[in-house]
Amino acid sequence: MPTRSQHDWMNVLIQCKKNVQERIAPLLKTVKHHQPNLGIGAGGDPIKQVDLAAENAITEILKIYLQNFTLISEESGFERFGKNPDECYVTTDPIDGTTNVFRGIPFYSTSIAVSSRPSLQTVHSALVADLFHDICYTAQKGKGAWRNEKPIAPSTNTSLSEGVIGLDLNSYRIKQLASRLNKLIENTGHIRHFGANALELCYVADGTTDAFIDIRGKLRTTDMAAAWLIINEAGGKITSPDGEQLDVDLTPKQKVEFVAAANSEMHDAILRLIRQDDKEQ
Repeated sequence: MPTRSQHDWMNVLIQCKKNVQERIAPLLKTVKHHQPNLGIGAGGDPIKQVDLAAENAITEILKIYLQNFTLISEESGFERFGKNPDECYVTTDPIDGTTNVFRGIPFYSTSIAVSSRPSLQTVHSALVADLFHDICYTAQKGKGAWRNEKPIAPSTNTSLSEGVIGLDLNSYRIKQLASRLNKLIENTGHIRHFGANALELCYVADGTTDAFIDIRGKLRTTDMAAAWLIINEAGGKITSPDGEQLDVDLTPKQKVEFVAAANSEMHDAILRLIRQDDKEQ
């Protein structure tokens, strides 16, 4: 069980977000300059100064408010603090959309999820912050989801032909992926991908888009743990491509595939089209 009330956790997560914004602000002015080699993070990607600064900002706040916790980060992996680090788990992608940061694309976020165990199903508090536009998505288990403190709900659109669907095709397996998604692409009115998956899932949660799909087998659970709760609490639906409940470990290297949609009708329509392509391969 959580060792803090949900209200307390929201305060902690908001303070983390504010500290991230403050610590990365100077670095955003120099991202076009030569960057030092900081090695490879636990998730397998090169570590950038802005990523490390964001992670340190989160850890700094957590250490102020918590005596015992385990940090699960895309950069540093597992870090245990206190005498009883299993008291709670904080899973984070400090900067989701690092490439966008370096190219000047205004779409990147910080993602933080709190859970009682290192498993997705136990996440109980979450925050995804759009760091460029200063928009903050939050959720608490059983309490709903919010965008800048206003309750959110997904789109009621059920028509793929009129839908705006997010689709991540960023993979060396593009030919294989495309063959699984032919019918979906043919039947969808508008395909989009913005480059920060946590934030794109939040766009489904607040009705900006109608669905977001990532079946590459490449996305880490650290990227989507917080947004998973936000989608569910907003009233959307997110499952595996087989329609099963997502029940995965929270580790920097754990990969996940999902179909997230605004409502059951949209979700079922997407799954039917994916399954049709799978059968025809």
